Amino acid sequence: MTRTTTVTFERHPGGYRHWKLSTGGDVAWLELDVDADGGLVPGYELKLNSYDLGVDIELYDATQRLRFEHPEVRVVIVTSAKDNVFCAGANIRMLASSSHEWKVNFCKFTNETRNAMEDATAHSGQLYVAAVNGTCAGGGYEIALACEKILLVDDNSSTVALPEVPLLGVLPGTGGLTRVVDKRGVRRDLADVFATRPDGVKGRTAVDWRLVDELVPRQGFREAVLARAKELARTSERLDGEGVELTPLTHRYVDISLSPDEATITVKGPEDDGGWLLDVTRELDDAILRLRTNEPELGTWVLRTEGDPAKVLEHERAVFDAKDCLSNEIVHYWKRTLKRLDVTSRSLIALIEPGSCFAGLLLELALAADRQYILDGPPIDDEDSEERASIMLSEANFGRLPMGNGLSRLESRFFGDPGHVTRLEDERGKPLSPAEANDLGLVTDAPDDLDWEDEIRIALEGRASLSPDALSGMEANHRFVGPETLESKIFGRLAAWQNWIFTRPNASGPEGALRRYGTGQKAVFDRKRV
Repeated sequence: MTRTTTVTFERHPGGYRHWKLSTGGDVAWLELDVDADGGLVPGYELKLNSYDLGVDIELYDATQRLRFEHPEVRVVIVTSAKDNVFCAGANIRMLASSSHEWKVNFCKFTNETRNAMEDATAHSGQLYVAAVNGTCAGGGYEIALACEKILLVDDNSSTVALPEVPLLGVLPGTGGLTRVVDKRGVRRDLADVFATRPDGVKGRTAVDWRLVDELVPRQGFREAVLARAKELARTSERLDGEGVELTPLTHRYVDISLSPDEATITVKGPEDDGGWLLDVTRELDDAILRLRTNEPELGTWVLRTEGDPAKVLEHERAVFDAKDCLSNEIVHYWKRTLKRLDVTSRSLIALIEPGSCFAGLLLELALAADRQYILDGPPIDDEDSEERASIMLSEANFGRLPMGNGLSRLESRFFGDPGHVTRLEDERGKPLSPAEANDLGLVTDAPDDLDWEDEIRIALEGRASLSPDALSGMEANHRFVGPETLESKIFGRLAAWQNWIFTRPNASGPEGALRRYGTGQKAVFDRKRV
């Protein structure tokens, strides 16, 4: 890193301030116990197990460690270590005092963490169970919604609720509205009633409306939850294998350089390191998160690679062919990191030059970009060199690493022309020259060495001159073609609405609901519907 960043994303259970992680055989407990004085930035108190970005960074770390370090764990119980409250959701004072970009970035990260929990259930046989042992509101219920099962304490008082619309004038920011109807199948009229009731729903009604799965008596709650988890663990399809410790991160394979208008991310291919893919994924994940959070004004990210394409494909085959827990986790982690890139609101430009290794799973970086330029000629600094740029397709490009819309990046690129993708399968494993890559539609342009520097400069300067807001909207539309999934709805439709609502005076103005929450004053709404 060439610049010290403000927010870091590395954590360790030994240093958690807000979560307690414990494992015992095939079940793990993940208990929320927020330190009210432990906010990531000054200015608010994390009361009632409410959370900010710092709390969620620990949750993300825990989900990662459960997948990589604990192959024996088949069920994760998410609960509260406090009495009578499960989680009050995102901290309102934090939201009200945060800048717009901080709020949006916070929501994006929390969404990605909830998606990672669901991904663990879907692809790692690690089922998440929410043991709701007290009041559960807003983002707290959205944590529960990300779990496969929701068990609610039956004590005649604990409720589940999404009070954002009636109390705050905003939307549940972490997929609540979408998951209620799309994942849990709550009837839309009942979902409407639920999302406009500030007091939430409890007991048998919550079960009948499908907001929770089961009620559990308060007496013996913990034992009953554990027994249920043990039952579910027997249904898990988690692969066997050894775990691996996620040691402190060092950036060996991902370099970042910053200029006034853009960040350049250079990903290096493997040498003789068998752990390359896990290491490079962790580094890239960390780089994306740091840049998104700490460098909001760098609107363009240039993606480069360096290394031997053959070694990339060799490493890829070794991981893809292994049928063990660790290899499975590594592949899905790379998939999730690419998805994080897909939803990043930055212009992504891939530069494919001699000495690069955009092959197979690393080619996905280029395909995730909004544009790809390949140099058709020798290296700029060595015109006598015979080295030329190329790209290579592999199995990784044909469905192993899908986007949030369920399509491969090739299917998204050639949406409406599935035959083209089928024909590309014949090109797998072949080095494709700049001309071939251009003819096959795999790059945007292939300037020669005489034009390269000017073409790239013009492209980057042109990008930097455009409205960042318009670019964010345009890129998100172009990247996610075709069908919608729960993921794409959360990141597209829901996020877009929330983005707009966050800036409206009805929410964030001086008399808006978000600003007046907890002051004893009613919000003043502009009644015009737009």
